Amino acid sequence: MKWNWQLANWPQFIYDPLLLTDLEKKFLQGVGGAFAVLKHLEDVKKRQFIVDILCSEGINSAEIEGEVLLRESLQSSIKRHFGLSIDNKKIPSKEEKVGDLMWKIYDTYDQVLTHEMLYEWHKLLMNNESKISDIGKYRTHKEPMQIISGRYDKQTLYFEAPPSKSVYKEMNRFIKWFNDSRNENSILIRAAIAHVYFESIHPFEDGNGRLGRALVEKSLSQSLKKPTLIAVSQVITRRKKEYYSALGECNKTLNINKWVKFFAEVIVEAQEESLRLVNFLMAKSQLMNNLIGKINRRQEKVLLRMFAEGPMGFSG
Repeated sequence: MKWNWQLANWPQFIYDPLLLTDLEKKFLQGVGGAFAVLKHLEDVKKRQFIVDILCSEGINSAEIEGEVLLRESLQSSIKRHFGLSIDNKKIPSKEEKVGDLMWKIYDTYDQVLTHEMLYEWHKLLMNNESKISDIGKYRTHKEPMQIISGRYDKQTLYFEAPPSKSVYKEMNRFIKWFNDSRNENSILIRAAIAHVYFESIHPFEDGNGRLGRALVEKSLSQSLKKPTLIAVSQVITRRKKEYYSALGECNKTLNINKWVKFFAEVIVEAQEESLRLVNFLMAKSQLMNNLIGKINRRQEKVLLRMFAEGPMGFSG
């Protein structure tokens, strides 16, 4: 039994370049619509929208791995970078560092990918996690890097990544591909390859899933030549079982057509949600402006409470 990285043509992934033609058009149309609406938002509201998107991505990417982050604290951490006012509550270290990471991914999207950039991301993500030996560097342990599930006496091996001694060489090749491909592949195909390629190497002792999804954001932003304002992990959280199943199908093959199609659909779905959110914020802004002087403070608070629920609406 050979894993994908043990196959003769690794890492030459096989896919149909025309597979995503329609999805690509749909994605680009949606992106254009979202950025067009954003232009009409006041600066503070625009920054708040970006904070909400980054916060949602951070919360959901952690949730996929079974980790819970405090939304209010993470929002405060991200707000600091955008010059938005926050209260004086102390931000827990975990949320503070994840907020710093989300900002860096957003702010440095156009910079070339390097080993050092990934090390820094890993440091912020792990934040002195006591159970992790290698923080801010690739894994060095001699034991196989295996993805296993099930009871101790009845475990299933889903995947085994390249040995630690091969990781730096593999990451050299991955980083070169990532930087060389920013103007070559379709936007959605490049993002899908970046994720499955990185996860196949599994270069860190922990945090590979979250960093792999961060690379998706970087890939999309570079292709669009502006920061991506979509929360891909929010959709993945809802489709978690499908996500892991689609990734798992790539473990022993270099043919990634099914994965590329699935992941492109996830990205387009996430983009559509962002468009709904920005349209919602625009409508909210217009309504509140029209109601100035026409409602009392109590009525305003009720409206703002309803709006806080977002496009999905208010109940209870």
